Amino acid sequence: MKDSTPSSSATAATHAVTTPVTHYENFPVASWLCPPALRPPIAAIYHFARTADDIADEGDADAPARLAELQAYRDALTHIAAGKPPQARWQAVFAPLQAAIVQWQLPVALLDDLISAFMQDIDKTARSARYADRSELLDYCRRSANPVGRLLLHLYGVDDAPSLVQSDAICSALQLINFWQDLSVDIPRGRYYLNDADCQAAGITTAAMQQRQDSPALRQLVMDQAAWARRLMEEGAPLVHRVPGRAGWELRLVVQGGLRILDKVEALQGQSLWQRRTIGKGDVPLMLWRAWRM
Repeated sequence: MKDSTPSSSATAATHAVTTPVTHYENFPVASWLCPPALRPPIAAIYHFARTADDIADEGDADAPARLAELQAYRDALTHIAAGKPPQARWQAVFAPLQAAIVQWQLPVALLDDLISAFMQDIDKTARSARYADRSELLDYCRRSANPVGRLLLHLYGVDDAPSLVQSDAICSALQLINFWQDLSVDIPRGRYYLNDADCQAAGITTAAMQQRQDSPALRQLVMDQAAWARRLMEEGAPLVHRVPGRAGWELRLVVQGGLRILDKVEALQGQSLWQRRTIGKGDVPLMLWRAWRM
C-alpha cells in the first residue's frame, strides 16, 4: 500500500523508539520532538501500520495470498482488541499495540480502517484499476492516511471538530503528495492514482501513462494534482496552532516536509512520471525556517 504514515516526518532517517525505522520516510516518526510519554504508543501505531504495509507490498506473494495474510492480521487486531493475549506470530507488533490500546483507549476502528485501505490497494493493483474521481481517491485517503492523524490527536487530547477536519486535510494531502512523488515507481507496477475523471478531462489514456508518453497535457495533469494536494495541506496547516507544545512543532515539520516534497514535484514541471525526488539533509534548514515562521 502507499505509505503515508505521519507517520510518515521531517528527516528521512529518524528512528522510532522501540524498533529502528528501516524504510524511507518523508516525515518523522516518534522523533525527539514528540513528548517522551507518547513515543511508545506512537511507535506501536507506526509498527502496526508498517507491518501491514509490508504484508501488502513486500516479497513475491500474489494478491490472493496477500489478502489472506492481511485478513489474518486483521483477525489478530480483533483478537487483542477483545482483551485476549497477542498471538505468537505477530507478538512483537501486537503486544505494544495492545498496551497502547488499553492505556490510551485508542479507537480500534481507526486501526482497522488502515487494514481496509491496504486490502483495497492490493485489489486495485491486481486489477490495474483506477479511481473514478477525486472523491473516490479521497475516500481511500480517509482510510489509508487520515486514521493516523486522528490517532495522534487522540493521544494529544485534541478532539474538537475543527481540529479533526484539519488533521484529515493534512493527512489526505500527505497521501496525495506521496502519490505524485511516486508516479515513476507506481505506474510501471500497475498502480494508478491519477483518477479517471481528471485523466479524461485532460485527454490522457491508460496507455499513455503506461508508456509514459511525454505531452503538455500529461505534465499539466500532474501539476494540477500537485496544486490540489497543496491546497489541502494549506487548509489543514492551521492545526499546528491547536496541537500543544513539542507535538505542535512535530506537526509543523510534518506539514513542511509535505510541502517541501511538493516543491520538488512542482519543480519537475510535471515530469514526475520519469523522476522521483525525496527529502534530504540539505532540505532540513529550509524546513526548520518555514516551520518557525508558521
